[in-house]
Amino acid sequence: MSGGRRKEEPSQPQLANGALKVSVWSKVLRSDAAWEDKDEFLDVIYWFRQIIAVVLGVIWGVLPLRGFLGIAGFCLINAGVLYLYFSNYLQIDEEEYGGTWELTKEGFMTSFALFMVIWIIFYTAIHYD
Repeated sequence: MSGGRRKEEPSQPQLANGALKVSVWSKVLRSDAAWEDKDEFLDVIYWFRQIIAVVLGVIWGVLPLRGFLGIAGFCLINAGVLYLYFSNYLQIDEEEYGGTWELTKEGFMTSFALFMVIWIIFYTAIHYD
């Protein structure tokens, strides 16, 4: 007797009009994605910044970068990469989200704090005598 339940395949989420709901992560990588929800796009910008902060914090900690050069490099790379992402790659209308400055500063201080913590931890672990 084979018994047991038959596995049901998870159904894909659908909107009320029958269209398939597109995952946020699939929209991140598509340059032609439409962002209907402003908060969803701002969340993507926020988390993208956090990823950049962790990666640059590790790199800056492994390399013996110190002082103003490291901080200025992080600020320029973080702001520059995000600006290129939303203005050139996604080609969104910045005014819909409060302007270029609002998008550029979205989550910046949190990512700066995360960057500093990661940078200090890695630098201290590797280069401190």
